[in-house]
Amino acid sequence: MSRVAKYPINVPAGVEVTLSGTEVNVKGGKGALSLALTEGVTVEQQGSELSVSYVSDAQKAMAGTTRVLVNNMVVGVSAGWEKKLILNGVGYRAKAEGKVLNMTLGLSHPVNYELPEGVSAETPTQTEVVVKGICKQAVGQAAAEIRAFRPPEPYKGKGIRYADEHVRRKDAKKK
Repeated sequence: MSRVAKYPINVPAGVEVTLSGTEVNVKGGKGALSLALTEGVTVEQQGSELSVSYVSDAQKAMAGTTRVLVNNMVVGVSAGWEKKLILNGVGYRAKAEGKVLNMTLGLSHPVNYELPEGVSAETPTQTEVVVKGICKQAVGQAAAEIRAFRPPEPYKGKGIRYADEHVRRKDAKKK
């Protein structure tokens, strides 16, 4: 089993953590997040460190999950999370306008994606989209939904892919 829960969480300066019974509230320069704790898992604060403990071995895995979720919240409110997407294809382009991401993806119609609450998008170039936010889960979900409009295909590599994703290419059919 994982031993993730035994590692402490460092709380940087400017981040305020409030522990109230079965809820953890984290407030920082970029915003505030909260997490409801499961039964049998507790979070204690000693100075600028948080530690997660559990009652019995049945909650050991949930304690590790809680530790990672709280750490993601601390990183999110202090530094934030971002995912970079690359559009690859002739005529593929994107433009962020407020809470809507307008994309031309080789379809018969333009694709307008409404960004969820707490997530923003930037387009440094026409073929790059940077999804940003304080909640890691929301940023990842929004990036996955944008990628799902045109996943990369293996023959020409066209589609929307993550910046760190490698698309495995296939050869065309031989005669």
